[in-house]
Amino acid sequence: MSNYEQRILDFMKSRDRPATDTELRKEFPDLSNAERAGVMQILLNEGLIDLFQTSDKKLAYKIKAASDNIESLKGAGNEEKVVYGIVKESGNKGIWIKDIRQKSNLIQLQLNKIIKNLENKKAIKLVKSVKAGKKKVYMLYDLEPDRSLTGGAWYSDQDFESEFVDVLNQQCYKFLETKREKAREAVGSPLTINNNSYASVIDVWKFINQLGISRIELSEDDIKTILQTLIYDGKVERKLTIGGGHLYKAIETLLPPPGLARTTCGICPVFKNCDAVGTVNPKTCSYYNDWLL
Repeated sequence: MSNYEQRILDFMKSRDRPATDTELRKEFPDLSNAERAGVMQILLNEGLIDLFQTSDKKLAYKIKAASDNIESLKGAGNEEKVVYGIVKESGNKGIWIKDIRQKSNLIQLQLNKIIKNLENKKAIKLVKSVKAGKKKVYMLYDLEPDRSLTGGAWYSDQDFESEFVDVLNQQCYKFLETKREKAREAVGSPLTINNNSYASVIDVWKFINQLGISRIELSEDDIKTILQTLIYDGKVERKLTIGGGHLYKAIETLLPPPGLARTTCGICPVFKNCDAVGTVNPKTCSYYNDWLL
């Protein structure tokens, strides 16, 4: 799913009423009419939204609720419906089988059988979590797992892609460095040159996506995380804009980066997920061990 598709879906999910085309145009001014129409058509084709006409003859879009899998649940017993309802309440963050058992008051053997039946009917599915790899997490079959479960772009089959992160760091810095050098070569006052040396997250995001170095389309938040690691590494500085956003610029420092920034933890984009337990932890971190050697 592209960044714009996700942004529009998040916007529509945050509303308690449908969104008209006029409202979408105001909310996403960076999208042209043709681009916005293309994104909405993709969401319609994927069955994520519905299109209908309002009482005043305006076109409006409404987010589709997660399927209730009515066909799949035909003939299901009360226990199956209870378990399905518990899983549905957890949304796209899922729920551990232990919590399902506590809420349903079912014995483990009976619950395992019900879970298996619901999986076979494609009503629910098992999702791997990078935070708790050994714990079974379930959610509705047609939901996309939250990034807190999958680890986002930095993980592949629960393995942290350190080389991919390194490449992104290098390319993001290269883009900002090139922009700074072009600003210096242009004619203008020192203030103008300095201002032209900065780039927004969207600028860097577009550049990275055009390179085609990622197997999936990265979001703006992904790029923001990478830029944050460059700040910790002392290679990039950030300034606040009048509108509350941020701009980034490659810098040349006379002093080496602080000790923490040079550790594997200082440049790790998933350090917030690191804990004493789970897949991401300092005890089993191979990158941390490599750094110590």
